[in-house]
Amino acid sequence: MSDTFTVTLRRMALLALVGSSLGGCSASDEPEQQAPVPHVRVETLQLQPLAITSELNGRILAPRTAQVRARVAGVVLKRVYREGSDVKQGDVLFQIDPAPFKADLDSAQAALARADATRYQARLQEQRYRELVNDKAVSGQEYDNAKASLLQANAAVAEAKAAVQRARLNLGYATVTAPIAGRIGRAQVTEGALVGQNEATPLATIEQLDPIHVDVTQSTREITALRKALRAGQLQRVDADQARVTLIEDDGSAYPLPGKLLFSDIQVDPSTNQITLRSEFPNPNLDLLPGSYVRVRLAQAVQPQGLSVPQRAILRDSAGVPKVLVVDAQSQVSERPVVLGSVQGDRWVVRDGLAAGDQVVVEGLQHAKEGERVQIDPAPQATSVTQHTGQ
Repeated sequence: MSDTFTVTLRRMALLALVGSSLGGCSASDEPEQQAPVPHVRVETLQLQPLAITSELNGRILAPRTAQVRARVAGVVLKRVYREGSDVKQGDVLFQIDPAPFKADLDSAQAALARADATRYQARLQEQRYRELVNDKAVSGQEYDNAKASLLQANAAVAEAKAAVQRARLNLGYATVTAPIAGRIGRAQVTEGALVGQNEATPLATIEQLDPIHVDVTQSTREITALRKALRAGQLQRVDADQARVTLIEDDGSAYPLPGKLLFSDIQVDPSTNQITLRSEFPNPNLDLLPGSYVRVRLAQAVQPQGLSVPQRAILRDSAGVPKVLVVDAQSQVSERPVVLGSVQGDRWVVRDGLAAGDQVVVEGLQHAKEGERVQIDPAPQATSVTQHTGQ
């Protein structure tokens, strides 16, 4: 019985050995399964005119700022305007006590009447002495004195008229009006305050807000490079009145109303080595306020034959160097470092690294690898979407 058990064990071991050998042979005979070829979509680059833009930092400024000041000394009786409101040129803002100035005007007018009476008397005497001197009834000296008195009386009248005019002006200055149209800020004095005593007391500030100015700065290095490219014929100049100016708000969105370039300063700031450029934007809703820091995208030239790629096609390595994936004629992927220029909408201008006809991967970048083959899918047709929507 022990011999039978031993034979049985030997048979079982032999069967296990044969089974494992057969299993190994079948596994090695199966062909390896190939990984599926990744699918991508590409964009074939074409030369086209591109605007060369610069994105510059700047600050919003009011085109006109007027500081309302008291031009006469007196006590403020009333603030007429509402703080933070829009005012027109000539609107009444403050009322200074006019009583002293009315009294000064009355006094000046009385002095003018007195001077007129004195001149009338001097004129009659001069006319009388003129007739008498011809008859030798008075001496020439007496006539000269009468004539001099008339001249002095004329001067006194002119002086009195000037005093009346000055008193009338001071009375008018007691009513403080807006020198320009714009938005007025908070009052810097209150009712009952004594203003204009030995100085022109500031009362409020008015700023014109529509249109609004934006001052930006650009380095002389960038401007020099731009001018060299223009002289070499690589770029075409954009006239200042045709330059496209876009304001970028804090949230990154573009201000809906386009601006225009007014001028470029003729002096370089020695502390920053930068030049100031001023642009103007419509501001009908008063969304842009002076003092705010913004970015401005300025079209300064046109590249007649340029290349651009979608922003989603740009990859960056660990050092931040931009690159794209290019598919060659054999459907093989290669990485291509590129030099980027400015942003135009959702695209990057490419300064170097690509050529017309290159097929740049724009979809499926996560599946495409350097040196591997890919399958290029056709781009979706917009017409088919439209037809489907129409149905």
